[in-house]
Amino acid sequence: MPRLFTGLEIPQDLAMDLGMMRGGLYGARWIDVENYHIALRFIGDIDDATARDVHSSLEQIKRKPFEVTIETLGSFGGDKPRAIVAKAKPATPLVELQAQQERMLRRIGIPPEPRKFTPHVTLARLRAASSMAVADYLSSRGFFFSRRFEAQRFVLFSSRASTGGGPYVVEAAYPLG
Repeated sequence: MPRLFTGLEIPQDLAMDLGMMRGGLYGARWIDVENYHIALRFIGDIDDATARDVHSSLEQIKRKPFEVTIETLGSFGGDKPRAIVAKAKPATPLVELQAQQERMLRRIGIPPEPRKFTPHVTLARLRAASSMAVADYLSSRGFFFSRRFEAQRFVLFSSRASTGGGPYVVEAAYPLG
């Protein structure tokens, strides 16, 4: 039973720059640079027949390439931080691509995604990191500058059930344009 999700790959040069943010925070499990991505839609553990339906649906998406801007470092979880992330600007083409995937997957019976879409690259998952330590970490990396790249495709990833995710495998790619 594959565990699937869709996403945008991060160009290697940007991934290497984001990888330079690793370290210096107690309780962080840093994501391997080769697993950086912007998740668009988590699908979950599904059977092979449903996976084929997912692929057929995603093949129907026709959109133009668009620019993605990674604009800031941040965290998720508020007083109980659970992740360090590089947040992407929720530009219209990115949000529309995610919404189209949501609609198409719901049509084939995939349950709705309960979380609001917040485009980001997860850099670390946190355990027992205090909100003060996270704030200190983020303020010490205030030199981070925004970066852009052109999304020319989105992909269907698979993963194994593991702590912290990964490794992720590209099962199919869907060109934009």
